[in-house]
Amino acid sequence: MNTFRSLFVWQKSMAFVTEIYQLTASFPKEEIYGLTSQIRRSSVSIPSNIAEGYGRDGDSDYLRFLNISMSSLFEIQTQLEISFNLKFLTENQFNKIFGDSREIERMLSSFIRKVKDRK
Repeated sequence: MNTFRSLFVWQKSMAFVTEIYQLTASFPKEEIYGLTSQIRRSSVSIPSNIAEGYGRDGDSDYLRFLNISMSSLFEIQTQLEISFNLKFLTENQFNKIFGDSREIERMLSSFIRKVKDRK
C-alpha cells in the first residue's frame, strides 16, 4: 500500500461524496444550512478521516480515525433516512445512495478488522 489513495474504501468514499453533493443539490433551499449541510459534512468526513488516520503514527491512531469514519457513515445513513421521510429523496434515489453507504460500511468494517489483526 503506497498511499491512502490506493485504498479502495477511500476511493469508494470519495465517489460517495460526489454522489451526495449531486443529490443534495436538489434539496429545498431552506435546508442549505440544515440537513443539506449536515449530510455533506458527514460524507466529507468519511474519506477525510481515512486519509488523516493514514498519516498518523501507529495503528492505534489509525484505528481511531477509521472509527470516526465509520461513525460519520452511520450519521449519514440516519440523515438519508430523514431525507427520505421528508420526501427530499425518491425511493430509487434513497435505495441507490443507501446501498452505496452500506457497501462502504462493509468495506470499512473489513478494513478496520485487518488493521486490528496486524496490531
